Amino acid sequence: SGQHRVPRGAARLLAPVGDPQKVICVGLNYHDHCQEQAAKVPREPLIFSKFPSAIAGPFDDIVHPQDTSELDWEVELAAVIGKRGRHIEESVALEHVLGFTVANDVSARDWQMRRNGRQWLLGKTFDTFCPLGPAIVTREAVPDVHNLWIRCSVNGQRMQDSNTQRLIFGVPALVAWVSRFVTLVPGDVLLTGTPAGVGVFRKPPVFLKPGDEVQCEIEELGAICNRVV
Repeated sequence: SGQHRVPRGAARLLAPVGDPQKVICVGLNYHDHCQEQAAKVPREPLIFSKFPSAIAGPFDDIVHPQDTSELDWEVELAAVIGKRGRHIEESVALEHVLGFTVANDVSARDWQMRRNGRQWLLGKTFDTFCPLGPAIVTREAVPDVHNLWIRCSVNGQRMQDSNTQRLIFGVPALVAWVSRFVTLVPGDVLLTGTPAGVGVFRKPPVFLKPGDEVQCEIEELGAICNRVV
């Protein structure tokens, strides 16, 4: 009706999915991201996860843990599952997707790459390491999810600038692959990987510090902006 609107400035937007059963992530899923680290293109999707407690709102702070000195950014397209399924065929996989949103797969590179036996989980799942939002854009409202520009800026400086055309495994392939192993349920969040431009592979490496501001933006989906504290 338009009669019960709250001014945007008077409201705090929460993450559009606050407590999913699963936060599923994909590594090495952009051709340009493989190239920047001289990594071979994977033959199969590389799957890892975050705990739901990592989720933060689209404009909430990212808390810089005392346990890391190598905090990094990763803008990502996130798909939100809307229909339960197991062993989903790739040809119908998009029917199980409610919509899409913007994510930042914040990463403590020292914990991801050198510590904890080089298992990725701990370096990926500190609290606030998954800002999400600003909203879920329904699948039908996105003309082509595999042709969207995707960008990340730190303190106004463009760090990542790519297109979802460069995905190695598209959304249907990822949904079908993950569903071979686990049942996908409504509300599950699937982060589809990040393009080139992350801090750890710059020469010299660049890492986030308290006071920095990170903006992640995807065409048709909007932007999230988080301050590091």
